[in-house]
Amino acid sequence: MSVRSSCSQRWRLISILILGACSGAFAQGTGYWHTSGNLIIDSSGHTVRMAGINWYGFETTSQVVHGLWAQDYHTILKSIKNNGYNVIRLPYSNQMVESPIIPSNISYSNSSGAINTDLKGLNALQVMDEVISAAGALGLRVILDNHRSEAGNSAEPNGLWYTSAYPESAWIHDWTTLVSRYASYKDASGNPTVIAVDLRNEPHLIANGSHTGSCWTGDTALGGCPTTNSSQNWPAAAQRAGNAILSANSNLLIIVEGTDCYNGDCDWWGGNLEGVANHPVALSVSNRLVYSAHDYGPKLYQQSWFNGGTSYSSLSSVWNKFWGYINANHTAPVMVGEFGTDNNTSDIQSATPGSQGQWFESLVNFLQNNPSLSWTYWALNGEDSYGLLGNQYDSTPVSSLKQNELASIQSALSGGGGGGNGGTCSVVPSAPSGLAALAVSSSQINLTWAAVTPPSNCSITYNVFRSTTSGFTSSSSNQIASGLSAPSFANTGLAGATTYYYKVEALDASGSSPASAQASATTQQPASGGLACHVAYSIVNQWNTGFQAAIAIENIGTVNITSWTLKWTFPGNQQITNLWNGSYSQTSSTVMVNNLSYNGTIPAGGKYDGMGFTANLSGTNLPPASFSVNGMICH
Repeated sequence: MSVRSSCSQRWRLISILILGACSGAFAQGTGYWHTSGNLIIDSSGHTVRMAGINWYGFETTSQVVHGLWAQDYHTILKSIKNNGYNVIRLPYSNQMVESPIIPSNISYSNSSGAINTDLKGLNALQVMDEVISAAGALGLRVILDNHRSEAGNSAEPNGLWYTSAYPESAWIHDWTTLVSRYASYKDASGNPTVIAVDLRNEPHLIANGSHTGSCWTGDTALGGCPTTNSSQNWPAAAQRAGNAILSANSNLLIIVEGTDCYNGDCDWWGGNLEGVANHPVALSVSNRLVYSAHDYGPKLYQQSWFNGGTSYSSLSSVWNKFWGYINANHTAPVMVGEFGTDNNTSDIQSATPGSQGQWFESLVNFLQNNPSLSWTYWALNGEDSYGLLGNQYDSTPVSSLKQNELASIQSALSGGGGGGNGGTCSVVPSAPSGLAALAVSSSQINLTWAAVTPPSNCSITYNVFRSTTSGFTSSSSNQIASGLSAPSFANTGLAGATTYYYKVEALDASGSSPASAQASATTQQPASGGLACHVAYSIVNQWNTGFQAAIAIENIGTVNITSWTLKWTFPGNQQITNLWNGSYSQTSSTVMVNNLSYNGTIPAGGKYDGMGFTANLSGTNLPPASFSVNGMICH
């Protein structure tokens, strides 16, 4: 990815159903990790999901992670940890390894006092030592990413894993140097900090309009790209480097990215893994291989699949074609190593076909529905237009909406799974209870159920089954999700005005539980006449007996919203005491707000964000589950 310049209280409406994935996460992540089918497994046999973030800078000409001009690196690492990410993908260049400079882009004081004082006089590689050590001390894991050869921004332009100044021999030598250097870096519990290596960022075949970059074995566009073509065949080079790394440290995960094009079918740089089907990478140590793809939205490039007919289903088909099939077939684990969007609400969530927001929301849903997929968001960096943090690297993400989206697919490295004390799991779990289904749109139903208490020494996951026939029997033919760690699931891509029936099973190492009782919901009638809306609800202040909230109504449809009435129901005992820029009434927990004379029209593609209120409450202040405008449920 090229360098671009550039949990708070706002909630996505369904986040109250799915945020459990943050805390109940997969498993503990002890020791080195290995693979089993499409899963990543820790040394205790528990499933791990890498759910992290990219923090770039070591690969650039400044040769240091960015943001140290504003904050102490310990503070930034704590922000990563506190915002729920479990790994850092750390890009570097070969030039930084071989010719490290003493970085000048570091400050040693800010408004809070002294910062980064232990980095004074260190060269770039020594600074990386300190960053990795401090990350490990917080329980974070690190993926080293060879982003490019010469120091600079973005991927290597030639699309290869080497340049004339840094040939393949240097690339492999630098890799073995780094993995040997960091083999002893461990946290207080003895867990290694560096657990994986991403061999090369974004290999690609087409460079400067010619087929001179990296190809995958079998690519007919390059004469089959035989392994004897040692200057361009990427999987063969990945095997050579991967085996050399495993000779230095046999415990590491080896991450291999795709190319861009295969047999004339093109995706993002690093995103095309179609060649794996017939020409997989084979390493000298088994159960160490992870494939990785990058994926971006139409704001980066208008791919052909972004158009007026784009849907969650069509995007899923694209992802499954290029890389999702590897995960679905249990061939190997897959990591979405880069994906990102800016901090505009419409570019995070949108119902507009082919839009940036639709792409991002759909990809998050795809990752929700396929919890065996790992991911690292691009990027942490506050100067990046896709940055999670602001340009002063304050700990609070710029967009709480985006952070909540990402939180729904996070996975903690400790306390998850309900097992891990070294015994044998020998009891089948009980059936899940309390299954409930809620239709939130014409294409989505959210499921929740009571978490099953794991039997002794067991870790629980869940399988979800669906039918359009009441009283159905759960089976492999109607299973729609597996390996879920949280007791919730967002079922997307559904038909409008259709009743769906669901059952859930719990699973541990001894087997599957009986199916839960059935639950059902009917999707809403699809919006007509181009009407569609989104409501953002944000708590901006709170005290012991009350709070202040802000509401924004976004018109994501194709026609104007006029003379609007906004309606919602509080889930608790919240009682409005004052509301501005609207005329309201509240009956019990249900609130209706009508526009005033000056704000009654919200144009297509526009929004009205001047409304807010104060309210009294006691107890938990949960957000409303849904909002409607003129009787239409908002996304």
